[in-house]
Parts: sequence; C-alpha cells; structure tokens
Amino acid sequence: MHEHVDACLTATTVEIFHRGQRIAAHPRSAVRGQHTTDPAHMPKAHQHHLEWSPSRLIDWARTIGPQTAALVQAILADRPHPEQGYRSCLGILRLAKRDGPARLEAACTRAVAVDARSYRHVDSILKHGLDRLAPPAPSPQLTLTPVHEHLRGRAYYQ
Repeated sequence: MHEHVDACLTATTVEIFHRGQRIAAHPRSAVRGQHTTDPAHMPKAHQHHLEWSPSRLIDWARTIGPQTAALVQAILADRPHPEQGYRSCLGILRLAKRDGPARLEAACTRAVAVDARSYRHVDSILKHGLDRLAPPAPSPQLTLTPVHEHLRGRAYYQ
C-alpha cells in the first residue's frame, strides 16, 4: 500500500503525517549518515529478522561447512546493510533440509569460486546438479611484463 505522507522535521523531532493526521513522531537520531528504524514500523517479514544477527547466521552456516560460512559472510558483507542479506542467507541455509548439508556445502564451494552471491545462484547450482561436478579451475593469472626501452622497472626507483 504505497501512499504519500508528509514529513515535518525539526532539529529534535521527526513527525509523519498522512492526510493531515499525525501517524508517527520520533526524536531525531543524533547518528549522522545512518538510518534508524522503529521496529514497529517495519514490514512483518522484516520484524521476524530482528532476532537474527550476522554472527548467528555465520555460526549456523559454519555447522554446515566452511564454504557455506564463507558464502554467508560474503553475502552479508556485500550489502550496504547486513540485514539486506538475511533473507538470502536464511534461504540458503534452509536448502540443507531439501538437499542435505554435503550437497549444500559443495554448492556453496562452487558459488564462492565464481563469486555468486545469492540464494538463486545456490538453488540453481543444486537444481542443475553442478554441485556434483568438479569445482571450476581458478583462472590463471597472467603476469606479462612488456619489454620496452622506455620502461624503467622497479630497480630504477631504488
């Protein structure tokens, strides 16, 4: 339900109005550059995630395996706010019930290797049986040093 609201901001207070009626009033946060949210104003699905923390998700993932923990940690680190990765992480961890912890760990190993960072990636790896294949070989690092008379090299600067 997307409706327009009016906000009245002062140095100490934030008030929200809907059709002229005040629907919320809060003290203004002194924390600069970060958002603050009243849990009562969050969608129900987000309120359920309040009991979770990044460390709790990583600990749960660690019970499945180190690559599952690494993937969960990477997902949480990739988001501007770790909470934005909770649903993806919880979905991944629940895949252990459907496919078993060994297959999930193998799928997470592949996901980490190819920088896949979502539930959909891991679910697709499991559905297509890619977890049963050998992990992808790391791409070789090419370190070509061009030969050119105008390049001075490291020794020149020492």
